[in-house]
Amino acid sequence: MSHYDSNDLSSRSSRRSHLRSSEGGVTRIGRPRWVKFVAILALVALVGSVGVGLLVSGVFSNDDYSGDGSGEVQFTISAGEYGDTIAIKLAKADVVKSSKKFYSLLLSTNPEPIFVPGLYGLKQHMSNAAALKALQDPGNRIENAVVIPEGSTVKQTFAIVSQKLSIPLVDLQTAAADPQSYGVPAEAKTLEGFLFPATYRCTPGVKATEVIAMMVTQTFASLDKAGVAKADRWKIIILASIIQREMGPIPGDAAKISRVFYNRIDQGMLLGSDVTTCYGAGLTGRDCLLITQAALDDKSNPYNTRVNPGLPIGPISNPGAVAINAAQNPADGNWLFFVAVNLKTGETVFTTSNAEHEKAVEQYLQWLKDNPNAY
Repeated sequence: MSHYDSNDLSSRSSRRSHLRSSEGGVTRIGRPRWVKFVAILALVALVGSVGVGLLVSGVFSNDDYSGDGSGEVQFTISAGEYGDTIAIKLAKADVVKSSKKFYSLLLSTNPEPIFVPGLYGLKQHMSNAAALKALQDPGNRIENAVVIPEGSTVKQTFAIVSQKLSIPLVDLQTAAADPQSYGVPAEAKTLEGFLFPATYRCTPGVKATEVIAMMVTQTFASLDKAGVAKADRWKIIILASIIQREMGPIPGDAAKISRVFYNRIDQGMLLGSDVTTCYGAGLTGRDCLLITQAALDDKSNPYNTRVNPGLPIGPISNPGAVAINAAQNPADGNWLFFVAVNLKTGETVFTTSNAEHEKAVEQYLQWLKDNPNAY
């Protein structure tokens, strides 16, 4: 999002009121539109003309509503708009009575008001003070919020976005048809792995390309924060997407799972991850429990890491910051296996030998037997 910065001029009365979003990025800067108005005030102060003074006072007579107003008005502040433009739009919508009087209030307010672009719920016939207060209140900003869970696939993410933000699914699919237009690695054939899971607050009418760009930007920010070089983004995102689907709620397990995968790759072992195989077979989440032995043995599945060496051909989910950081910064250890032995608590056992791993698997099977209604 962009923001507006104040542009202090030589005279306080000519100070421009700017919009500013909460996330940085300076917008264009322009001249005040009411230079002539300011000049009149300067002339009054200079010559003390009673006639001019009466003229100016006449301009400001009965030019403000009183109270908090009535009815409902949806008012939009667009990125790039200055205080004088906002004042004109408020008057045109009959929220305030005089655009000049509202703008004068902005100039005299210290600290200078900060506006966030968006859609606001206001009323008609509001006093200038009430209108300004309402525009400064985040509670009056009308937002569409969408929450993308960690580990969601592109398909799942687009379904959520379409429903919550009222964006046609076909628009999202069309906007995602050219992944490289968003700056993802050249290897990426889709945006899988690059739609960062988070809560996004969008103004009504947001476009599919804008939502996707926000998510990809957040993924890049998370990769950068974890210390991932641009040349390593593809490999790290693939590994992080697997870690995301394998990890449980216990802190530190993600980094240990990451180490297991690194150790297995370093020793020339198969990754052996069921979640990658399930993804290639079109099964996600708990549906993975339905996978058949034939599917587990299917070498034609390029995501089948039980029979094909190395990482799969691409990400299998959209990982969050914890998984990305774990992929870049694995824990220290010589584990080669892990298995969740309690699906409710997420307790996971990490082992270094096949014999130890088999014992942990028995523990997992016993838990399933003791909890027949777990699924």
